[in-house]
Amino acid sequence: MTERTFGDLSVISMRGAEDFTAQVDSYLKEWRSHDSDGSFVVDAACPRFGSGEGKGIIRDSLRGKDVYIISDVFNHGVTYTMYGMTVPMSPDEHYQDLKRIIGAIGGKARRISVIMPMLYEGRQHKRSARESLDCAMALQELVALGVTNLITFDAHDPRVQNAIPLHGFDNCRSSYQMIKALIREYPDIDISAENMMIISPDEGGMSKCMYYSSMMGIDLGMFYKRRNYSVIINGKNPIEAHEYLGRSVKGKDVIIVDDMISSGESVIDVAEQLKEKGAKRIFVFATFGLFCNGLENMDRAYEEGKFTKIFTTNLVYRTPELLQREWYAEVNMCKYVAYIIDTLNHDQTISSLLDQSKRIRRILDEHRKK
Repeated sequence: MTERTFGDLSVISMRGAEDFTAQVDSYLKEWRSHDSDGSFVVDAACPRFGSGEGKGIIRDSLRGKDVYIISDVFNHGVTYTMYGMTVPMSPDEHYQDLKRIIGAIGGKARRISVIMPMLYEGRQHKRSARESLDCAMALQELVALGVTNLITFDAHDPRVQNAIPLHGFDNCRSSYQMIKALIREYPDIDISAENMMIISPDEGGMSKCMYYSSMMGIDLGMFYKRRNYSVIINGKNPIEAHEYLGRSVKGKDVIIVDDMISSGESVIDVAEQLKEKGAKRIFVFATFGLFCNGLENMDRAYEEGKFTKIFTTNLVYRTPELLQREWYAEVNMCKYVAYIIDTLNHDQTISSLLDQSKRIRRILDEHRKK
């Protein structure tokens, strides 16, 4: 890699992403010890007034800088005070603060890239009847504010990038890091067609599961969700049952792959059915572990032996309680994000970082030899 950079590197952490950004910054400082004696992280803040209103402040000059803003819009662990009440920040408020910081930059930066691991309103990516098209509107709003690139992970539907066809939108995978974490956690695991299967919990996740299946050389099965379309609960049609399509899972280890765990009910139902069909160990790969309804239902399912381990990344907020759970394993993505920032700042292509196939094959070959 050449030493030519697009501009002097600056990294901004939005509220709630401080720990993740600090780890990314440590890698960048290690790789660029000759570039900077201090941190690449810029001093920025979004203070709130007592009424709940806010503003963005940047305390360093960013004129001519190549700026990367890391934003975890799903961090409900961040709070502020409004009318004397402690209020958790919603995705809408995180997104509003992101726009405030971009506004505080005031067009002085040479380039602005936003790293938003879980895409804001990513589940509202398409319109059905009289509905808002929130994700597309947010993307258009960000590019109108001056954002050149948006980097996200395992987008619910990456085709939403069609809303901004002339701007950068990179959808990164966490597949390699997930497989690596599984092998590290279970070094004796047999990754072969005879002893393991990939399972998609719904038809929407098939493309992701097909990637895992082809890379790992194992069979693929899927469930489809039978919904009650006559009822709407919490903004969606409730799932009545999961129906399985695929080969027998009897006696095999199974990996359920999904982009997120929200309430956890779907993954528990799928795991329960797989156990009834004779599956041995059940592992869950979910890029984003939200656990919106708490951890009690997951604790109960684990105690009943419905699954063995759940792997999620550190791309979004994890509660301290989750980190202490025996059934939970964290997949650290900080080094990968640091690679992306470092490569883009050197004005190089990130194609080799987005294509994880060579690294997956290499780690599987090494594992199988052992």
